[in-house]
Amino acid sequence: MEGVLGRIASVVTDVIFETNRLDIMVRDQEAAAERRWMRNHRRRRLWIHPINALRMTHGVYSTLYMELRQNPEKFYNYLRMRQDHFDVLLEKVVDDIQRQDTRMRSAITPAERLMVTLRFLATGESLTSLHYQFRLGISTISGIVKVTCLAIWDALHTEYIPEPTRDIWLQSAEHFEKVCHFPNCLGAIDGKHIRIAKPAGTGSSVYYNYKKYFSIILMAIADAHCKFLAVDIGAYGRSNDSQVFKTSPMGHCLYGDTYDFPPARPLPGTTGPPMPYVCVGDDAFQLSPHLLKPYSSRNLTRTKKIFNYRLTRARRVVECAFGILTAKWRVLLTAISLHIRTVDEVVKACMVLHNYVLSKEPVSVDDEDLETTLWNYQSSSVRSAGSVTRMRDDLAEYFVSPVGMVPWQDNIV
Repeated sequence: MEGVLGRIASVVTDVIFETNRLDIMVRDQEAAAERRWMRNHRRRRLWIHPINALRMTHGVYSTLYMELRQNPEKFYNYLRMRQDHFDVLLEKVVDDIQRQDTRMRSAITPAERLMVTLRFLATGESLTSLHYQFRLGISTISGIVKVTCLAIWDALHTEYIPEPTRDIWLQSAEHFEKVCHFPNCLGAIDGKHIRIAKPAGTGSSVYYNYKKYFSIILMAIADAHCKFLAVDIGAYGRSNDSQVFKTSPMGHCLYGDTYDFPPARPLPGTTGPPMPYVCVGDDAFQLSPHLLKPYSSRNLTRTKKIFNYRLTRARRVVECAFGILTAKWRVLLTAISLHIRTVDEVVKACMVLHNYVLSKEPVSVDDEDLETTLWNYQSSSVRSAGSVTRMRDDLAEYFVSPVGMVPWQDNIV
């Protein structure tokens, strides 16, 4: 009898304990819901904070902008572009970023909006830091950056990163043959990780990469003058092999031949069979009729070493492009703390601004010395089709032939 009573008492105790635990959980959830409601519906203590109220007299735009325009060197250093190019850009985006004045307050001018955005892209400063400099609200700056980056992309991409056409590919191939001594090459391709702050509500899986930080992946094809021909932005950082490239729009175009590639032609100085036009990449990519990568580093013959040198020399231009990109638009070197969709717009704006500035201010870069601090895309070994391997072998033989060799290649390898 005592044993039965003991078990009943134990069950009753467990029930009471579980009931109390559930009551505590419900109260905690109700309290959390109330805190969220209060946070979202709390009254503003001030219509405009006294710090922001002095924007027209003490903000960076009011006090520094006209002085910068009187000193072109300082203007370039502050906004990463010349005054006349800033003015042209402002003219292109003004309709998209112009806001109307109201009886309550005057709208932020398009010039100030563009200045805030370019300063954010050029330095990667936090929104809080810009808030104190420009005397604008943090949420206001966040909205300005998002809208202006979108306007920059919409205004410039059709001219500076257009959909590649056959004429664009042929022009790029001509430059590669002249600058990099690699015939039938359309561009150099690479992928980089763009660091981001941990996105809310995503856990720690999809954006957490093999370098132990959160990121999205930027894929790009660059021409021989370090300008971008095509870009693909936004793949999850955890994707670290060539599969993400194959499933991206750019991968579908290269592996599926949906780009308007020029028809195959014989290599210069030969009458042999036509050789298709290709892009060059590193070991992260799978061989295809339009994408070549180096030979494996094991058991290399002289011919294969020379091919690897010639391909790497051509492929380095995309590393140069990324180096120039990150040196000018340093937000790409920071952990971007914005909504993930806004991060995509920021990266797209940086890419098109890179081409815009290079088109107007060409630079001469020694690709032996330029490095990029963005992490390389993680490589993976993938078996390739025999016909593509034979095509690579034919090109390697061409590079050691009298018509395809360059005088200094033997000294390099």
